[in-house]
Amino acid sequence: MTILKGSQKKYLRGLANPLKPVVFIGKEGLTPQVVNAIDEALASQELIKIKFLEFKEEKKELNRDIEEKSQCILAGMIGHVAIFYRQHPDKEKRKIQLP
Repeated sequence: MTILKGSQKKYLRGLANPLKPVVFIGKEGLTPQVVNAIDEALASQELIKIKFLEFKEEKKELNRDIEEKSQCILAGMIGHVAIFYRQHPDKEKRKIQLP
């Protein structure tokens, strides 16, 4: 995964504004099932929001784990909601064109 510029992250945060969180991190934390749900959501949508219901103090460490395990990039944090992006490998199926 490439590193995003600040302007690209800002663009992605703008696109994510109307989105609802699709994955929730609860009392079980970052389980393999949660990682699978994140992978599936990124494969279909490219840009997702993840809400931290628990582990609010450890969210920075969990964000790094999510980036590593799901091969995605953290585009931003707004409160307890993280925005992640992973470009679709097939150019024909990409929904987001970065500036």
